[in-house]
Amino acid sequence: MGIKTTITIDLNRKIGNINPNIYGHFAEHLGRLVYDGIWVGSDSKISNIDGIRKDIIEALKELKPPVIRWPGGCFADDYHWRDGIGPIQDRPKRVNIHWNSVETNEFGTHEFLRFCELLGAEPYICSNVGSSTPKEMRDWLEYLNYNGNSTLSQLRGENGHPEPYNIHYWGIGNENWGCGGNMSGKYYAFLYKRFASFAHSFNDQDLYKVACGPPEYHYPWTRSFFKNLCENKYIGCPFRLPLVNAFALHHYVLTETYATEFNEVDWYNTLLKTRKMETYIKWHKRIMNFYDRKKTVDLIVDEWGAWHKPEPDTEPKWLYQQNTIRDALVAAMTLDIFNKHADKVAMANIAQTVNVLQAMILTKGEKMILTPTYHVFKIYNSHREGTSLNLKIKTKNRRKVPIISGSCSVKDKTLTLSLINCHVSEPVKININIKKIKNYYEKSWILINSEDIHDHNTFDTPDKVVPKKEDFSLEQLEIPPASVNVLKINIK
Repeated sequence: MGIKTTITIDLNRKIGNINPNIYGHFAEHLGRLVYDGIWVGSDSKISNIDGIRKDIIEALKELKPPVIRWPGGCFADDYHWRDGIGPIQDRPKRVNIHWNSVETNEFGTHEFLRFCELLGAEPYICSNVGSSTPKEMRDWLEYLNYNGNSTLSQLRGENGHPEPYNIHYWGIGNENWGCGGNMSGKYYAFLYKRFASFAHSFNDQDLYKVACGPPEYHYPWTRSFFKNLCENKYIGCPFRLPLVNAFALHHYVLTETYATEFNEVDWYNTLLKTRKMETYIKWHKRIMNFYDRKKTVDLIVDEWGAWHKPEPDTEPKWLYQQNTIRDALVAAMTLDIFNKHADKVAMANIAQTVNVLQAMILTKGEKMILTPTYHVFKIYNSHREGTSLNLKIKTKNRRKVPIISGSCSVKDKTLTLSLINCHVSEPVKININIKKIKNYYEKSWILINSEDIHDHNTFDTPDKVVPKKEDFSLEQLEIPPASVNVLKINIK
C-alpha cells in the first residue's frame, strides 16, 4: 500500500503575511566566515569588488538576502566599532576573548555596509552591551546616521561615505544571559532600558530596537525580562513603546555526530530537535503576549541552525562543517515553522552565511561551493511576502517525527506549498484537498533530494545535491524519501 498522507489547505484561514526578513542571514567574525569567506582584500588574486569576494556576491544575490546580522554573535560584546574605521593599515589588531583570535579589523563598518549594498540587503547591526557603554553605542549611531554637520558625521565623510547610512535594525546586546555578560533577565531589562534610551536613530525614521532573548527553553528569563522592562504588569507603563520593537530568541540543533557521519537514528533525532523550534516560539509568544497585550513587540530568531561536531581536521573554535541532505531538511523544516508563525515571527537569521556552522556557501582558496541549505533558501523564496495559510497534514510518525511536514502561502493567485518527506527510505503518496477551490492547475515542482542521506557537495563534486524540476499531477503526487519539495499551484 505504501505511505499515504492527506493535506488540507483552507484559503479562508489566514495566519499572517510572511515577512521577507524571515529569510535573513548572519555574518559573525568567527573562523573563516569574514576573512577568506567574504573579505580577501582589494589586492587579492581572488576576483573581488572593493576587497569583497565577487563569487560570494554573485551567489548570494541569487538568494536576494533581505537582511544580514553583524558583527556577532558573541564577537559583538567584545567589539569596539572605532577599531574598524579609517585607513585599513592604521587599524589596531585586537584579541577577541570569546573566540581567542586576533581580529585585524580590516573588515569593519564601511566594509560590512558595502557588502550589504552590493547584495541589496538591509544591515542589522548588533551593538556591544557586555563590555561597552551607552555612549559608545550612541556615537556609532550618530556616525552611521546623522545627516548634519557634526564631528562624527564629518569623520564618516572623511572615511569615504558623506551620506548617512540610515541604519534601521539595531540589536542591543547578544546572548547577555551568557557570553554577553552572564546577566539575569531582571538585570538585563534594567540595562536594556538604559541603552535603549540612548539608541537614537539620528534621522526621521524610528530605530527598530532588538532586545536579547533567552537560551531556547529558558522561559523564566523571558518572564523576568518583560516583567522588569515595564516594572508593572503590562507593557506601556511607565515607558512608551517603541523602547523595544523585537525580542530575539536563539535555537541551535545540537548533534553528537559529524556533519557527514550519522546513522538513521541520528537522522530522526536531529529532525526531532529541529521541531522544538515550534515549541519555543509558541511558549515565548504566550509570555510576550501576556505582558504585551497590544502585541507590538515582534519575536525574531536571529541565530538558528544545525551545530554538529567540529570536523576532525579543524579547530573547534572555527566551527567549520559540511552540509548534507540532513541539513537541507533542518533548514526547510525551520523555515516552515517560521512561515506557520508569520503572525509573530518577523525576522530570522540562519547561522551562518559562509564557512561557519550551517553555511550557505563553503570556500577553499579560489574555489567555492553552494550547500544544500543554500538551495533550500533559493527554492523557498517563493513564500516571501505571501500570506501564510492554515495547513492540516494527516500523516504517520517515524521515531516521533511526522513523516510529512510543511507550510503553505498564497500570493497573486498562486499557492506555494512546501513539503518535507522525513522518511529515510520510503516515498509518500500525497492527497491534496484545497477547500472551496474548484479550478486549479499544477504550475511547477522543485525538489532537493539525493540517493544517499549523507550526500553533500564538495569542491570536486560541487553539483552532487542541487534542485531538480519535475512534472506532477495533484491526483497522483508521490514525493521521494528524504526530500524537500516546493510546489506551485495556480488557483482561480
